[in-house]
This record gives sequence, structure tokens and C-alpha cells, in this order.
Amino acid sequence: MAVEREWWAVDKVIVAYLLFTTLLTVIWFAAIPGAAWILIAHAAAMAAWIAFRTNFAFHCWYPLPYVAACYKEMAILIPPIRGHDYDEWASRVDRALWGTDPILWLVHRPNAAITEFLQIAYSLFIPVVLVVAYLLWRQRKFDEFRYYAFLIALGFLASYLGYLAAPVRGPRFWLHSLPPLRGLWLTTALQNTLDRLESAHYDCFPSGHTELTMLACWGSRMVSRKLFYVFLGYTPCIIFATVYLRYHYTIDVLAGALLAFALILVAPYVYTRLEKRGR
Repeated sequence: MAVEREWWAVDKVIVAYLLFTTLLTVIWFAAIPGAAWILIAHAAAMAAWIAFRTNFAFHCWYPLPYVAACYKEMAILIPPIRGHDYDEWASRVDRALWGTDPILWLVHRPNAAITEFLQIAYSLFIPVVLVVAYLLWRQRKFDEFRYYAFLIALGFLASYLGYLAAPVRGPRFWLHSLPPLRGLWLTTALQNTLDRLESAHYDCFPSGHTELTMLACWGSRMVSRKLFYVFLGYTPCIIFATVYLRYHYTIDVLAGALLAFALILVAPYVYTRLEKRGR
């Protein structure tokens, strides 16, 4: 199926983000490893979008690899641009809120079955976010799919800007002397796989797992009421898992939740304005 050469709202968000990170790469060119390759990749991404955006399937699904590549890119950009992390600040905020690091409440109460369950729930984050898009696509609800793609892309890219503003690696690095969590069968393998996929990243503030799961939960209403109820059960599990598994501070979770609420309120108006200007 071919589409007109029009700008969709998601296109404008992604192009604006690429232009911003291109500017960052140019400014810090000498300090960023492989800066020239990053600029070449940006140019290639724009060329591919220009060449194939009249293909309906490409135009609908290209945000998936583009947003994923932007995530990997942040691991390269943040260290030379920011120079240090904010884990001490995040841990200090948590202690101010709770009187101690909340993780310490759980360290003497490990449960292998709970750890296994929460690690699986945490690891299903990307498939869970994408299943809403897939079901909307399969149901041929293309208008709803288009809005959901915009909302999720906006959510991911907004979280990346948060990583840049306040680079945080997470309590599993800051409180590294704590005894490791033990699951049953899959926990260690899942942890190692996530570590390989995420690289040495500063991707905690805000909690993207919290933010994007809440956005997916909200978007699941467009698929069916039954799926929405499933998400209502899954979302608290993954939010609790972010802290229990030592991936996030509670301030990360709070920031992710607030960002999700803000996008749920604002995104419809932004989407409408950007879509109208694209025609």
C-alpha cells in the first residue's frame, strides 16, 4: 500500500530528535567516539525515510528500529557530553523520601520465586509495549495505530532526553556491595541478556519501564477492554520490579510516572496539531 508524501506526527518528532542529537554530535565532535559514523548514520536514516516513506508498512513501523538505534546512541553520547553520573543525587533523594534506600528494606527478605517472576515481568517490557501496536495493526485500526506509534515514540525519546539531563546508572551499580538476587531458573540468564542489550548505559532517570508501560496500558484500551484489564495487572508488577530488582531508584519511578501522566494529557493535543500541519 502506498501513502502520500505527507508528514505524520511521529515523523516530526523523530526528525526533530535526530536534528537535536546531530547538533550535539557536531558540538562535541572531538570528544564523542565515532562521531563521524554517528553523523553518517543520521544521514542514512533520513535518506531511508525519504526514499521509503510512501510505503505504508515502512511508514508505520520504521519508528521501531529508529527509536531503538537512538537508545543505543545515547550510551555513546552521554559520557563525553555529561562527564559524570547522578547516582549519588538519586540515592540521596530516595533516602530523604524514605529515610533509607528502599532497596535495603528488601535485601534481607529475598524470595527466589518472587525474584524469578519479577525478572520475567521486567524482561517482557519491550514485547508488552509492542503487542498493543501489533494488535491494533492486526485489527486494521490504522488511525489508532498511528496515534499509538506517535505516543510511544514520543515517550521513548522524551525519556532519552531525561537520561541526558540527569545520567543515572541505577542502584545495582551504586549499591554494588549488596548480596546478589537469586531466582530459580531464568533470572541470571535474563539479567545477563539485558546487560548485553543495554550496554554501559545511564538510562534510569526517568524510568522508561514505568513510563512506557503506563503509556502502553493507556493505549491498550484501543484494542479491547480485556487487554486493558491485563495491563492493569501487569503494570504494578513491572513498576515494583524496577525497584525490587535494583534497576531503578524510587525517584526514577516517580519521574517516569509523572512523565507518563503528562504525555497522556498533552499528547492528544500535540498529535492533532502536528497531524494537521503535515497535510
